[in-house]
Amino acid sequence: MLNVDLNNPVEIRMVGMQALKDALGPVGMVRFMQQYDLGYGDYTKEKQIEPDIGIDEIDAMLKA
Repeated sequence: MLNVDLNNPVEIRMVGMQALKDALGPVGMVRFMQQYDLGYGDYTKEKQIEPDIGIDEIDAMLKA
């Protein structure tokens, strides 16, 4: 068993990444990590529908 300083987040991350790589291989490690992607942006704000906007306004926005 490794002697890991549990108060050092950098060391924990490095040892954890190595353990994932050893257990799953590099591709498996990346696929595992992708499951925990936190994403970005404001989902609610981006998904709001603008009922007063027409096709012409959308076309103008896309061309801008």
